[in-house]
Amino acid sequence: MESALRRARLARNMTLDEAADALNAITGGATDASLMSAWESGRRRTGLRNRAGLCELYGARPEVLFAHQDGTVAGALETSGPAAVVRVLTRWSDLVEAMISVVSGAREQLVVTGSRSRERAYLAAIENMVAQRPDVVHYRVLYGPPRHRVLADHLVRLLELRDPSARRNGVKTLHIGLVEPAEVLERFFVASESAAVVPLPSLHGQDAFDCGVLLSREGAVGLVHHGREACASARPVETIEAVRALPVRHT
Repeated sequence: MESALRRARLARNMTLDEAADALNAITGGATDASLMSAWESGRRRTGLRNRAGLCELYGARPEVLFAHQDGTVAGALETSGPAAVVRVLTRWSDLVEAMISVVSGAREQLVVTGSRSRERAYLAAIENMVAQRPDVVHYRVLYGPPRHRVLADHLVRLLELRDPSARRNGVKTLHIGLVEPAEVLERFFVASESAAVVPLPSLHGQDAFDCGVLLSREGAVGLVHHGREACASARPVETIEAVRALPVRHT
């Protein structure tokens, strides 16, 4: 059955690209046509900020536009169960190795979230992927400014490697966004189209995130869309000057 969200767009004779551009003008986000399509089909749920923007764009109530998402969509873990969890990572070395493996395996999309990254080998793997695979679309979602100088320097290197304003085969391949306001809970994960790692609070002490879970494709696809949704609602930080203007807690 055709969703009310899709009908609202078609009633205005808008393409997916046109609707995405109009939504971004309202929210300041970075939604694209493929994400709009996922929302319309019900494959993914729309976040609160984009829901408000779509209601403004189409002049319709949320209970009408998003009924198809709220009543019938099942999450990846609900449909795949424990099979989505490939491995529990209980050591820091295993966690870093698995995160680097996810980055190295990305062929279409790579989503990284969080503002606390400082593992140099992991950040270097992301930079190498960005340099060597220009067709992979990379999303970096910050929850507050970088906690460490090494992450701020990493963001600068990403911007030196790719121009976020450029389009490769018509597609923007680098997105860096800062989620605001500050009270939004931080998310930590790295996800490609085929695997994902979610760091967890340490089993050994209160300050670290040195454990985690490795997820299969079912979980990874959901996290990719989660990250893209977050990035679409975030404030773009996509110039070297903008990154350098961010406060860094630990230098």
